[in-house]
Amino acid sequence: MFVLLEKAVIGMALLRILSGSIEIFAACLMIRFNEIEKALIINSSLALIGPIILIVSTAVGLFGMADSISFGKFIWIFIGVACILYGVRSG
Repeated sequence: MFVLLEKAVIGMALLRILSGSIEIFAACLMIRFNEIEKALIINSSLALIGPIILIVSTAVGLFGMADSISFGKFIWIFIGVACILYGVRSG
């Protein structure tokens, strides 16, 4: 039996795999440099990548659902993502 996956699901999964790979690479860099200052710089750069991956993967999912979701629900989803980003921002 063949299982057909939706393109949006594959795209979202690939973005998460990319994100995880970047995190693992960053951890290896931290270990390689073995300096607190450089580790903090690497960690701070990850704080930029995480929200970008969140927004792009959400956008891919919404694009995949565009025909089956109402405009009002789109607004609620964007408000929810904005609240998440506001809640995790530094400052």
